[in-house]
Amino acid sequence: MKNSRSVPKKGGVLKRVLGYVGRYPASLVGSFVFALLSVAATLCVPVFFGDAIDCIIKAGKVDLVALKSVFVKTAVAVLIAALSQWLAGICNNRISCNVVRDLRKDAFGKLGKLPLKYIDTHSHGDTVSRVIADADQFSDGLLMGFTQFFTGALTILGTIAFMLLTNWKIGLIVVLLTPVSLFVARFVATHTHKFFVEQTSARGEQTAFAEEAIAGLKTTQAFAHEDENEAKFDKINARLEKASLKATFYSSLTNPSTRFINNLVYAVVALVGAIDVANGTIVAGAAFTVGGLTKFLSYANQYTKPFNEISGVVTELKSAFTCAARIFELIDETEEVSDGGNEELPRAEGIVELENVSFSYTEERKLIEALSLRVPQGRRVAIVGRTGSGKTTLINLLMRFYDVDKGAVKIDGRDVRKLTRRSLRKSYGMVLQETWLKCGTVRENIRMGKPDATDEEIIEAAKKTRAHSFIKRMERGYDTLLSEDGGNLSEGQKQLLCITRVMLALPPMLILDEATSSIDTRTEKKISEAFDRLMEGRTTFIVAHRLSTIVHADAILVMEAGHVVEQGTHAELLARNGAYAKLYNSQFA
Repeated sequence: MKNSRSVPKKGGVLKRVLGYVGRYPASLVGSFVFALLSVAATLCVPVFFGDAIDCIIKAGKVDLVALKSVFVKTAVAVLIAALSQWLAGICNNRISCNVVRDLRKDAFGKLGKLPLKYIDTHSHGDTVSRVIADADQFSDGLLMGFTQFFTGALTILGTIAFMLLTNWKIGLIVVLLTPVSLFVARFVATHTHKFFVEQTSARGEQTAFAEEAIAGLKTTQAFAHEDENEAKFDKINARLEKASLKATFYSSLTNPSTRFINNLVYAVVALVGAIDVANGTIVAGAAFTVGGLTKFLSYANQYTKPFNEISGVVTELKSAFTCAARIFELIDETEEVSDGGNEELPRAEGIVELENVSFSYTEERKLIEALSLRVPQGRRVAIVGRTGSGKTTLINLLMRFYDVDKGAVKIDGRDVRKLTRRSLRKSYGMVLQETWLKCGTVRENIRMGKPDATDEEIIEAAKKTRAHSFIKRMERGYDTLLSEDGGNLSEGQKQLLCITRVMLALPPMLILDEATSSIDTRTEKKISEAFDRLMEGRTTFIVAHRLSTIVHADAILVMEAGHVVEQGTHAELLARNGAYAKLYNSQFA
């Protein structure tokens, strides 16, 4: 299956992320204001400490009055910094959580608009990984970016301004040495991007395989295939480990490299400042004091610290943007073709026509060619044929899960491409061989067929399908909570609930795709009476391999390689002794 495509360019991803962030201007402004207050208050603390040192080392005696005033100012500055940092954190968390919520909402909403072709050709696990795991990873990176990157940038700008105003010579040295640290951080981050791409891709593949292995655990154990699955998982896991180690190793070089440069800056500031103090250099109209040097060293440390933090943030942002790119890739997938004329289909009569229909999943392999068919209202049409003959494809075209390449499918004389898919599909009741039940009560699963149905209607539908008896034996009856895909219900019981769902809806047209394949013969005979009542007056398409279930159909279509090769009643087709007779006799020989 197709797992991933090329990842969009970082610039485009950044622009789109900022678009999502811009939806929350109040939190964004709050984050900026509180971060600014926090940085300003933090930058005041070294000034007060420097003044305190000068008060202590004054010739003669310690100025206790001035020292007390300095301590009060310091306490207020620390309190303002702490409170502002806390409020900025609240704003940052709101931005991060809201943006990821919006991303997940858009990604999940996209799933409902994707054509069936996408679901058929993409790994389900990888798609789930994009919506869940990649979104989590992006959230962590975005939060760290706002928390550290934003505050760090303000700290750098504030300390540069102070240092240049206090001692332009030392400040200039710091500014000139800074690009070295930035160059190292950028070089390492740029070269680690490809490893984060490999890491997220391998993580998606691992999620897909794990989901596949869990879903097919019974089959795996039945064929004693556990060792092979474990070996394949280990192979994917090893590839993920290798990519993760490379990403972590190379990205971890950023922090110590920038820390070395920053320590070098600190040492230069201390050396030059100490010389100025010893020489009594005049700075800003006064001698450069020990307190002044202390302020400068504190600022030099505050100035270099954000570079160490930002270098780590850059690494996280690389990973975050890679994950965001995968989410945007899903959001940007081509949606299902629009409904066309957006005409609503009222209560359908059930006249179905296929006019010279041609369709193939791929251009290289033709499937259905020039197929024409007319089904009058209320007719029961059975579709039979070997595997791959086009039976399920025909159903997909009727439901407009796919659009025809040529020709037209019509309901009551109206081209389905001019109808809204919603109104078209509401006109069909569909029971598939593969059952699907959602997490919820038995009642909620049945009510999907008719959301406004009363409890009496639900019970009546269940009685008609012979599902009522086993439902009443369950612990809480119709209020029994079913886990994913029906929990501990048997395949037959799950199938009965799906049939009951359609029985409740009573649509004008029916599609039964191996609808009784999971039901035992005795139950099948009982439910056939309910099906007869359900199909009465309704156009019905029955896909069946078990030919004994369709002997009473009004018409039987025998398909081979996308063509209807025979058409007639059961008796007529047997008398012809053709393709249908061979299929029928092979089952009862």
